[in-house]
Amino acid sequence: MNCVNEHIEKRTLEVAKYIIDNKCTVRNAAKKFNISKSTVHKDVTERLLLINRNLFKLTKNILSKNKKERHIRGGIATKNKYKNL
Repeated sequence: MNCVNEHIEKRTLEVAKYIIDNKCTVRNAAKKFNISKSTVHKDVTERLLLINRNLFKLTKNILSKNKKERHIRGGIATKNKYKNL
């Protein structure tokens, strides 16, 4: 069972560092690591707090910024979708 916990902890740290380094979204990180968005979200909002508080704060700042800007990205995606028709 400890091996599973180590795997989850390692993945959580890798995902958090990827989000910080690339300032990416949960969706982008999920795609990169081939895991679900729910798993990424749980990793960086719950597990990371217990593993590394500093990484948690940095990741939380990026995710908060992404959340504030998501309506803009959605509008751009919709614009591009209809532009290409």
